[in-house]
Amino acid sequence: MTKLSHYDEEGKAHMVDVSAKAATRREARARAFVELSSETLAALPENPKGNPLEVARFAGIQGAKQTSSLIPMCHPLALSFVDVTATVVEGGVAIEATAATVAGTGVEMEAMVAASIAALTVYDMTKALDKGIRIREVELVSKSGGKSGEWRRS
Repeated sequence: MTKLSHYDEEGKAHMVDVSAKAATRREARARAFVELSSETLAALPENPKGNPLEVARFAGIQGAKQTSSLIPMCHPLALSFVDVTATVVEGGVAIEATAATVAGTGVEMEAMVAASIAALTVYDMTKALDKGIRIREVELVSKSGGKSGEWRRS
């Protein structure tokens, strides 16, 4: 079994030293799904707070840039690229986030935070219409770069 990297030999959590790792291009994609009622979906264009999908996009991008402030052992990264899409689909809003950098560590957490924050923002923008909104399937879709190379969810 592979040892978890954020713990030392005594079991104490610590930030991983990535200073010896090569700076390579790294990219990660994550997604989330916001389950909305048909009534809430129909009301999206008329939301008095503004366009929830556009606000969610911006919030996701901002969230990716704040990842190391939110998750204690994440390294602060200079992100080269962040993109978030929020698309109305049957049953809700599908969110996809991509983050990229050239660094010695990956951007999986930045992509996951972007998708999560975008989903939470859709909730915030629509909660007046329905308190039963559910955020589901926050997950990593793919990652590339670094020592472990390519990974894709099957």
